[in-house]
Amino acid sequence: MRLEQLRISGLRCLADVSPALDPAINVFVGANGAGKTSVLEAVFLLSHARSFRSGAREALLQREMAQLSVFAELRHADGRGSRVGLGRTGGRWEARVDGDSVAIGQLVRECAVVCFEPGSHALIAGAAEERRRYLDWGVFHVEPDFLAVWRRYQRALKQRNSLLRVGIDVTDEQFTPWEAELAQAAHQIDLQRRAYVDLLRPALQTSLADLLPELGTIELRYRRGWSHERDLAAQLREQRVRDRARGHTTLGAHRADWSVSFAHAPQREHLSRGQEKLTALACVLAQAGLYAERHGEWPIVCLDDLATELDQAHQASVVAQLRVAAAQVLVTGTELPSTLHGQAARVFHVEHGKLTRLL
Repeated sequence: MRLEQLRISGLRCLADVSPALDPAINVFVGANGAGKTSVLEAVFLLSHARSFRSGAREALLQREMAQLSVFAELRHADGRGSRVGLGRTGGRWEARVDGDSVAIGQLVRECAVVCFEPGSHALIAGAAEERRRYLDWGVFHVEPDFLAVWRRYQRALKQRNSLLRVGIDVTDEQFTPWEAELAQAAHQIDLQRRAYVDLLRPALQTSLADLLPELGTIELRYRRGWSHERDLAAQLREQRVRDRARGHTTLGAHRADWSVSFAHAPQREHLSRGQEKLTALACVLAQAGLYAERHGEWPIVCLDDLATELDQAHQASVVAQLRVAAAQVLVTGTELPSTLHGQAARVFHVEHGKLTRLL
């Protein structure tokens, strides 16, 4: 898929910009703080309904602006076009597809974007939440009912956590239905996550063999968040006293995690910061490739601050791979990456939140 038109208004320093994008490589250059990353952030919002940057959603809104909006015209590989948009007025978010107000999930299903950026190494070295988000985005695009099951799980989890905080007056009968619902939804989520990991494993092995061949064979491990030996509902009953002391549920699908290890680097601590970044990049590319395999088109690929994050050899390798795949790519940097000199690309200069096309 590719973006044919993009319009961003009121997002951080971008008051009103409408870059006409190339179907292949697009480069945004400018000084730090000029607004380059915000362009990628806007595109990412259409696919994830959140930013890849840390911080509250309120920080996305430009100062003294009442609303923000991101609108795009998409063209899919089969020739189908669609118009998608996400806006925020006050504290309310609204998603649109082809002019109709829709649930956020419908917008996310229509537009697929993956991103490699300076914080991506957290996918390997950071908290489990980031890895679950990565995993669940992939599952969402493979399993049509995943979002409904995930919402059921979140509702049951919220109710159980509320009961845990009430105190000793809560009876076992009040816990039982929510724990049963939690266990049933968790089982479905676990099955879907496991199936996705099995699909992802060969794609990740190929991607890592290209980027980090010196580390040897890889192993992708998934942990579901509770013991395999017994039913989750039974484990939740036994855990109530300890969970009450903590004030939250300590077992379940919301505690799942996954990890990548190498024959020559079996522990994460054995990886350098650069190797963490390359491993994260391999995960992003593997997920994009798997999406393409399942949907017949590559997602849009965002590469933030490419020249700083990767050496020239890896930059060239990634760009070449994405050209062969015919993916639409959005790249940022303080200047045109040397690996793109002399290559066909549309280049925009970004300054004070304004875009000017250079090439």
